[in-house]
Formats: sequence, C-alpha cells, structure tokens
Amino acid sequence: METIGNESKAKRFGKAAIDIVSFAALAVIIITIISVPFATVLLKLGKEEADTMSYFILSETLMLAGVFLSAWIVWHLRGFSLEGLGRSFTMRWKDWLSGILLATVLYAVGFGISLWAGAVEIAGVAFNPSSLLISLVFFLLVAVTEELALRGFVLERLLQSGVNKFCALFLSAALFSLIHIGNPNFDFLSFINILLAGILLGSSYIYTRNLCFPIALHWFWNWIQGPVLGYEVSGNKFCNGLLALRLPEANLINGGAFGFEGSILCTVLMVVGTGLILKIHGK
Repeated sequence: METIGNESKAKRFGKAAIDIVSFAALAVIIITIISVPFATVLLKLGKEEADTMSYFILSETLMLAGVFLSAWIVWHLRGFSLEGLGRSFTMRWKDWLSGILLATVLYAVGFGISLWAGAVEIAGVAFNPSSLLISLVFFLLVAVTEELALRGFVLERLLQSGVNKFCALFLSAALFSLIHIGNPNFDFLSFINILLAGILLGSSYIYTRNLCFPIALHWFWNWIQGPVLGYEVSGNKFCNGLLALRLPEANLINGGAFGFEGSILCTVLMVVGTGLILKIHGK
C-alpha cells in the first residue's frame, strides 16, 4: 500500500473525511447557536421587513463566522499550522482581476447568445445604485463563505491527504453541487452545471492553493447573474435586477425558473472556462 510519510494514503484520506464531516457538523451547530438571538428578533418583524437584502447580509455574515470558526477549530485540533488555512487568502490582485474578468466575459457571451436566440428578452431597465452596491456586498460574503468552506477547507484537506488533485477537485465540486439540492427548481441539469461550476472554481486552486481567483469569479458570477442581468441565482431571487427579463418560454437556453445556471449554455461555458484555466495553470 502506498504511503505518504509514515501513514498510508487510505489512513490519511480517512482522517481527511473525518475532518470534513466534523467541519460540516460544527458549522451547522455554531451557525444555529449564533443565529438564535437574531432569529428571535426577526420573528417579531413582519415578513416584508425580514425579507430584505439587509437580512440576507446579516444571515450570510453569521454563516461566514460559523464556517470560519469551524474550520479554525478542526485545523487547530489536527495541530495544523494556520498558515495552511491562511495562505488561501494571501492577496493576489492579478487573480482578483482575472476572476472578475472571466465572470464578465462568460456572461457577455452567454447572455449575448441568449438575446440573439430570442431565449430571453429585456422587458425593462431599473437603475438603483444602492441596490446594486448592497447586493455586491452580499454576494461577496456568499463567495467568501462558500469558497472558504468548499475550496479552502474541503479541497485543501483532500489535497493534503494525498488524493489525486483532479479526484479531489471532482469530490469537492460534487459536494458543492449537493449543498444546492434544496434550492427552488433544482433539477438534473442544474446539478450538473453547479458541479461543473465547482470544478471551474476549484481548477485554479489545485495549482495555486489560493482563494483570490475563485472568490472573485464566484462573487461576480453571482452578482452579474442576479442584480445586474435579472436572472434567478441558483434558483433564488434575492432582489430586482438592473434588467428585468422576460422569458418567452422556459427552455434549455435560458434555464427557466432556475436561472442561467439551469441552461445548456451554462454547461458549455463552464467546460470552456475550466479548460482555459487548466491550460494556463498546467503549463
């Protein structure tokens, strides 16, 4: 049996699996505990007051705190240096800009084709600077939370255990897709596309072990998709978009009620984007 150091690969993978399960369980427990005081307040509010972007920002901030604390606890109990977790956030401005640029280009192509094919129509434009700015903050929190959890912890821990980097990438992406399974209008194509999105987001990490690029890509992918173009984001409608879209019919080009991530165009763009990243980093 192949060994790494004094341990077999199987043993190292087993430890990684235990850490991932422990991390997930701790995150649920901690987020639940720290959310109770805020949930009590929200119960006293009307639904209209609670369903605001400010509420979403508060909720996501609590989730980020829970995820970070859970990751730190598991890391600490394993005796790992925090540099292994912290290096994921070493600032790399080129990666931030590259992630933002890739998200913009992918949507320019995808949305452009959708318009050209008549799969979507622009029904109106509503420029609301405050809504765009607040949603930008919200989706940054979403990106940091999910990237820390799925790439910074899960993918990193699998790589540490000696799992082949592409197998680790697939496993972390599959988990990323599975956590969206309860989203509205989630179907098989949505599952495949979010799986591919997870591979896209992690494809640079297996080479750089840094989260700047995936956070930036994830951040602007969601923000452009929802608050700018007016699609649902993974099946959820968080706020009105800069554009109001009308779908002549739900089909594989526009993604229907799940949004662009439920479309075959998204499938193609995820594959092309991943291939581009792997080609660049694989040199």
